[in-house]
Amino acid sequence: MTSSCEALLPSTERALAHRVAVAQADGRAPSFVGAVGREGVMVWSGARSCVDGHAPDADTQYRIGSLTKVFTAVLVMRLRDEGLLDLNDPLEKHLSGMELGNAVGEVTIAQLLGHTAGLGAETPAPWWERTPGALRREPADVLGEEPLRHPVGRTHHYSNPGYTLLGSLVEAVRGVTWEEALRREILEPLGLSRTSAQPIAPHAGGWAVHPWADVMLPEPSEDLGLMAPAGQLWSTAEDLCRFAGFLAHGDDRVLGAATVEEMRTPAAPPGAGEWEGGYGLGVQLLRRDGRTLFGHTGSLPGFVAGLWVSAEDGVAAVALANATSGPLTSAVAADLVRIVAEAEPRFPEPWRPLPAAEVDQELLALTGPWYWGTYAYGLRLGAGRSVVLEPLRGAGRRATFRALPEGGWIGLDGYYAGETLRVVRRPDGSVSHLDLASFVFTREPYEQGDAVPGGVDEAGWRGL
Repeated sequence: MTSSCEALLPSTERALAHRVAVAQADGRAPSFVGAVGREGVMVWSGARSCVDGHAPDADTQYRIGSLTKVFTAVLVMRLRDEGLLDLNDPLEKHLSGMELGNAVGEVTIAQLLGHTAGLGAETPAPWWERTPGALRREPADVLGEEPLRHPVGRTHHYSNPGYTLLGSLVEAVRGVTWEEALRREILEPLGLSRTSAQPIAPHAGGWAVHPWADVMLPEPSEDLGLMAPAGQLWSTAEDLCRFAGFLAHGDDRVLGAATVEEMRTPAAPPGAGEWEGGYGLGVQLLRRDGRTLFGHTGSLPGFVAGLWVSAEDGVAAVALANATSGPLTSAVAADLVRIVAEAEPRFPEPWRPLPAAEVDQELLALTGPWYWGTYAYGLRLGAGRSVVLEPLRGAGRRATFRALPEGGWIGLDGYYAGETLRVVRRPDGSVSHLDLASFVFTREPYEQGDAVPGGVDEAGWRGL
């Protein structure tokens, strides 16, 4: 059977190359690079350039702007996993009020990660992306005199200053610079040797393309200083494909699978007009072409970038361009995922029976139909003594439950996420019913003598 990391079919590669070519031409980009990864391995890349006979490749650095925020969020989640902070900690627990300079100390780390801290989207003037970071030496310079734009914790409002604070948090807790923590804790373990805070040749130059004429102007490339954790990084298509594999599956040298999954779980409702997407903990979420994507977009003067991953399809895509506006890298990256997922769908894992050690006769006896009132559900076993409860017909609430050491199961998704499912037994040890968040599931619908809240009419079922 074909490995998911083998070369793509020629027809698929042509469709990908065509999409990149159209993006470069329609977006009027000096250059455009696209790449596709599977399981963290780049399996295709292509590029187009305005210079005949010359084009960048997957090893050419581009500035990735706000894609940097994902790296900063990973550093914060590492601190959480090490027990050095809690996501519900107020910022002032780790950064002094003097350092903050404004009344933002009560916002939590989780709120900063998910852009619900109520902070402004940008710093006070001048425009931080096109001016030296030396103009903003302290957090107070980034926040301004009135840092809050919305009630804390109530609204999703994207905030670049919020990620500056998270970078300062990393430095305060780690005791090293944000850049040093990034290098030691993410870039080196994951082998991202072409991702850096400053450009390293070969790298693209940033350009502004005139909106009404086919002429260009070079964009300045500033060191963002304190704002670096919000958008400083340069990277390549190949490095970002590798990073995408980490975001999909985790890597115990950096973050485990459970934590990267937590990062891509919605942290707050999307803002008005953004119902096709959302935001987790440092990770953007997108619904497109019937699939859920996670990753991030980025832009700085002279550059735009997009990285999207479909965990279900096992496909990631990167799009990078060196123009201030025009190229729709986010849409292109999503299209590259779709092209591969539809042309070469992922093979499912072969079915295998459960390991003998996981087959428990008492658990096996619990499988089959259960009834919540007159709603029919089926309970089936999964790996690791997990169970799935799902409606047998019509609409209903499906959920997967993880086994708890003390007995019972905890809901992992949907309506029952965080709720406990347990078996209730009669005095003689036989199973009476299942209890799920006070809902009673019985073997028969409204059976006489069962533990149905409110009881069952003694006359039983009847016709007209």
